[in-house]
Amino acid sequence: MQPTPITTDIDYGRQGVQHGHLKLPYSHDDSAWGSIPIPITVIANGSGPTALLTGANHGDEYEGPTALSKLAGSLQAAQVGGRVIIVPFMNYPAFRAGRRTSPIDAGNMNRVFPGKPDGGITEKIADYFQRVLLPMSDFVLDLHSGGKTLEFVPFACAHVLADADQQARCVAAMHAFAAPYSMMMLELEAVGMYDTAAEEMGKVFVSTELGGGGSTTPHTIEVATTGVHNFLVYAGIKHGELVARESVALNMPDGDCYLAAEHEGLLEMHVALGERVQAGDLVARVHRTDRNGETPAEYFAKRSGLLAGRHFPGLIKPGDFLSVVGVTDD
Repeated sequence: MQPTPITTDIDYGRQGVQHGHLKLPYSHDDSAWGSIPIPITVIANGSGPTALLTGANHGDEYEGPTALSKLAGSLQAAQVGGRVIIVPFMNYPAFRAGRRTSPIDAGNMNRVFPGKPDGGITEKIADYFQRVLLPMSDFVLDLHSGGKTLEFVPFACAHVLADADQQARCVAAMHAFAAPYSMMMLELEAVGMYDTAAEEMGKVFVSTELGGGGSTTPHTIEVATTGVHNFLVYAGIKHGELVARESVALNMPDGDCYLAAEHEGLLEMHVALGERVQAGDLVARVHRTDRNGETPAEYFAKRSGLLAGRHFPGLIKPGDFLSVVGVTDD
């Protein structure tokens, strides 16, 4: 395997606070010998576990970058025992462009793992995480939100894993995060995900979906900021106490939780985020926009539970995610 093309001015073994960059060579029309400088902060003090914290895995999701930028500027070495690695803008080209995927190679960071050192820009970044950052980490937190096309109730999530002990550690970390909702997540497509890469290495991994619509709110930023604090405290890295919060337990037992659009048109949601539905309830209508007087297509819940996510823009096309129901215990 080729060595990574990424270099850094960070010394991962050094104590104290370091702010630097991951330098990825990128030759293009405007800069023949150019590079992409991806900001990174490492805070270390004594011995202890390592936490890897990431945001902007998708570039149009902003709760993670905001919370982690704040943390990078405020966390002091005296506040930790161990090491914290902070990469607020994981897919930096996508983040700078305000896009889900990279404007350079159209790469979706959360679909290209384990990456390639000789691949496209997005694959090279993934390869560095796969072969350098993940192996040195014990706890991994990847902060997602809905971006421009999705909206969610704010939840932290873990996955069902083959290793029951590892799953239990991930679930405990998810509950420690203390988002308003805690989801056992069923991924529609787990191949190539950062989540899968971390879990296959045996890491304690937690992800989130915190709001959406391609922006932030004071509430979702508070959830992200408090959750990051709690995650580090739970990991035994940051000194302090867990901030308690009520969290509603949700589950996605199978694909019937999801609805996908089969029609193109104007989306009318009949159920608001966080509202409860029963199997068979009307969730949404899609109205034709090429002629008036036609009966809209109707979409009904296949499972009872709570509407945890929805398509965000007003227009929808066949194949688009429409909604997801999280099943509750009651």
